[in-house]
Order: sequence, then structure tokens, then C-alpha cells
Amino acid sequence: MPTTAAQASANTGTSIKTMLQLATPSTRQIQLISWSFTLDDPPGADAVIELIQTDVAATVTAHVASGVQPLDPNAPASLMTLGTSATGYTATVEGTTAASRVFDAVSLSSVSGESPLTYVCQWMPDERPIIAVSKFLRVRATTPTTGVDLRCKITWDE
Repeated sequence: MPTTAAQASANTGTSIKTMLQLATPSTRQIQLISWSFTLDDPPGADAVIELIQTDVAATVTAHVASGVQPLDPNAPASLMTLGTSATGYTATVEGTTAASRVFDAVSLSSVSGESPLTYVCQWMPDERPIIAVSKFLRVRATTPTTGVDLRCKITWDE
């Protein structure tokens, strides 16, 4: 959440890296509304940014409660599970995923000249993916070059 400085970006890597992870609590599922990302620089050939649900967590920098912003300012605090193996960003360890569901994947190639540096996906109400209890939703990036900065966002309903 930006305060006195601009919203920070995170650096991708040359192998899969979870940029943002949400961990649903054991008591509540979530329904996705939208997700988006912005790259500061062209990512190089054959980059992939994906939105997936997994059965195991990546090890991430833990989000704090104030970083999980509700759409409605009068809504109660989010019930998302916080922690280094829960809701957070910029993974250091991916974990071993045995089961996943892919909700969106964007293939980018800066050599084609058509790669978007900003991508937004918003689902229609009847098409919105549901993330089950005790699962992990991840934005993962794979770029062929290091030093690509990415900002991403997921909007959901609890």
C-alpha cells in the first residue's frame, strides 16, 4: 500500500517467481473480480505472467493487514491468512506444487512489438473464478531477463 512514496514494484527473475500470493482462510472462499499487472520495462522474449491457484504456498514476504485494502471502506478487515507461507509478495522459494488451476496466463514477447506493459482482466459476474478454502492464489512471472520490475493487483470478494 503506497503511503508517502509511490507504489513499489518487485523484480522478476529468469525462473518462475511468485510476485503476489493470497492465502484463503480455512473458513472462507473468495471470488475473483479482476487482476492486473504493469511492467516497467519490456520483459524480453517469451515472458509469461500467470494467475493460478495452487495447493501449496510459496515462501513470501508477509503482507501486513493494512496492505490488504478492501474495495468498500466500510467493510470489515479481510480474513486472508497473513504470513511468510500465506498472503504476501516477492517469493524466495516456490514450493512444490502438486495441483493447480490456471485462471489466466499472458505470454509476452518484446521482440514482436505487441507486448503490453500493462494488462487488466476483469471477469463478468457469472464467470468469476472461486478460490476454495485453504488454497493459494498466485501471480507468477517468468521472464528471460533479470531486472524487469512488475507491479500487480488482485481484486476479490470475500
